[in-house]
Amino acid sequence: MTSELTPQEAARGALRAGLPLGGDRHEAVAATANHIHSVISTLRELDFGDTPPAASFRAGEPAASFRAGEEGTDAAV
Repeated sequence: MTSELTPQEAARGALRAGLPLGGDRHEAVAATANHIHSVISTLRELDFGDTPPAASFRAGEPAASFRAGEEGTDAAV
């Protein structure tokens, strides 16, 4: 497990990226980054198995009814 980002580390990272933060924002940015990291860590643990890629998703239709080449509302961009 990775240790949490401190407010000082968040400020240094933002500065290196060219985004200097005001002193009052260091803690909030560190908390937000730590939350995002925890969500991503949880997602990485999921087993998607045979889940089809998002490009094959059709809004409003059950996944089993999708057939290549059909006309309809497509969520792919």
